[in-house]
Amino acid sequence: MTGGQPSAIAPAVEESAFLKACRREPVPHTPVWFMRQAGRSLPEYHEVRAGIPMLEACAMPELVAEITLQPVRRHHVDAAVFYSDIVVPLKAIGVDLDIKPGVGPVVAQPIRTRADLAQLRDLTPEDVSYVTEAMGILVRELGPTPLIGFAGAPFTLASYLVEGGPSRNHEHTKALMYGDPQLWADLLDRLAEIASAFLKVQIAAGASAVQLFDSWVGALSPADYRRSVFPASAKVLESVAGLGVPRIHFGAGTGELLGLLGEAGADVVGVDWRVPLDEAARRVGPGKALQGNLDPAILFAPTAVVEAKAREVLDTAAGLEGHVFNLGHGVLPATDPDALTRLVEYVHTRTAR
Repeated sequence: MTGGQPSAIAPAVEESAFLKACRREPVPHTPVWFMRQAGRSLPEYHEVRAGIPMLEACAMPELVAEITLQPVRRHHVDAAVFYSDIVVPLKAIGVDLDIKPGVGPVVAQPIRTRADLAQLRDLTPEDVSYVTEAMGILVRELGPTPLIGFAGAPFTLASYLVEGGPSRNHEHTKALMYGDPQLWADLLDRLAEIASAFLKVQIAAGASAVQLFDSWVGALSPADYRRSVFPASAKVLESVAGLGVPRIHFGAGTGELLGLLGEAGADVVGVDWRVPLDEAARRVGPGKALQGNLDPAILFAPTAVVEAKAREVLDTAAGLEGHVFNLGHGVLPATDPDALTRLVEYVHTRTAR
């Protein structure tokens, strides 16, 4: 697999509401999917993954396919999102890390010096053959429903590697970024190569869209983003530009960075709940679809409130070139799955054209 050939997406998938919205074409209804829809809020997920550590689960193709399909069956969302984790490619190339329940990714040997870069070799398709296998199963099972692949963006991967785990303040990350800009640039460039290879594997296996998650990049100012992060993120998005699939770019807390996220090469810019979609469109500029942006916490309110807030999102999206309805971040673990199902039905019904 060279990664240089355009994706061959089935015609029925190409005509899906989700891909049409990503391409800013007319849609029969506003498409809906949820970040973290596959997993922790679903009882059937906890049942099939009982006793299996996260990273082991991600390497079991039949289990990955089942977990990915669960929210499609239950919620009737317009796209499936591949069940994996942004650190999977790092684990696959031999980085000593684990996902600790209630904590997140924990790295045994943080990257703080140039010698530490030796942990990061190139990713090959063979390293993640289980991803190719799982996606093959899913493409057959999903039929006309699109499958979204994803990767962690270089900054967010770097923040885990440099901090050694999740961080509130990113002090080690910023100390490296400011204190040794050349080492920082080399680290992000290497991570960009790994993320690019991971996305290419997924596209070759049948992903019909990809999302680049930069979960923690909202910790940076626009000037720091442009100087220290933009080149690496742009490299990842450019690497899959000719492969025939929409590229979504999302980061939490990125209201001040929305224009830059689009400029980095996204076809669709994900927006968290802090910025209304009409204002986000102004910041991003023309030629991009937007994705978002209901606050995930609203799903804990009564149904009438959820629908009223969803209506606000849809109203602010009314003039957009393209809109994919989503939450402003991932589904919270304690979310009532029925609230998600009702929300999908509400958006579909209200926007039916």
